[in-house]
Amino acid sequence: MSVKISADSTCDMPKELCEKYDISITPLYVVRDGVSYKDGIEIGRREIYAHFDATGRTCSTAAVSVSDYLEFFSEQLKTHESVVHFHISSEMSACWQNACIAAQELGNVYPVDTRTLCSGMALLMLEAVDMAAQGASGAEIQAAMPALSERLDASFVVSTLTYLARGGRCSSVTALGANLLNLKPCIELRGGFMEVGKKYRGSLQKVLPAYVRDRLAGGRADPRRLFLVNSGGISDELVQATLRDVTAQQSFDEIHLALAGSTICSHCGPGTLGVMFFRK
Repeated sequence: MSVKISADSTCDMPKELCEKYDISITPLYVVRDGVSYKDGIEIGRREIYAHFDATGRTCSTAAVSVSDYLEFFSEQLKTHESVVHFHISSEMSACWQNACIAAQELGNVYPVDTRTLCSGMALLMLEAVDMAAQGASGAEIQAAMPALSERLDASFVVSTLTYLARGGRCSSVTALGANLLNLKPCIELRGGFMEVGKKYRGSLQKVLPAYVRDRLAGGRADPRRLFLVNSGGISDELVQATLRDVTAQQSFDEIHLALAGSTICSHCGPGTLGVMFFRK
């Protein structure tokens, strides 16, 4: 029997890492024209973007239900002593609250409110994998996560604020101004909320090198792991160029390239790229 590490689909953990560390994922729901689809199973980013291009309407998202969690946790507990399950910030979704209800009913389930999203969650999960491999219990892993979460540096640059505005994450006036002025804001995760940081101007080719330099200035990153995540709509050449910019600033033991899933893409839109790591 062992500790099972799992997460909601908002973690955007690359498939190869899920397979390597036996990480299981519970899908959120993407709602398109009133019909719900399971994130990453029944709908992907291409369908979400195509829907917007064709109709001008964005998709919305819905949390994993209590019944979904009960079914998932019950299945995992058949083969594992306990489950540590990671969630997008509770300020952004009801997932964590729903999981807590299910966990209380079942026992031996330890929900983690990561206070972040996307690859920030993935970084915490890999720490949990390491702790589990060293014999830590589910309760011990859960207890260690808040301090680690405070060290996360999670941010991303968005090409358009239209998706965030439609989802209520920023005002439509702000979105209009940024789009008209060709601004590409850096969105930072702070205390479980998204906040606008530095605003860059110009094309992604111009903006991303400056963004990388700003995030990694002064060797502030823990050199063990870094995630470079994007939402699609960015060429492979530009992703590789950004990867070279990262390694020019600082070397890392592990750099993981990730693609954002349907839930995250529903809110950020195409042309979004983030650099995420632990601060020293």
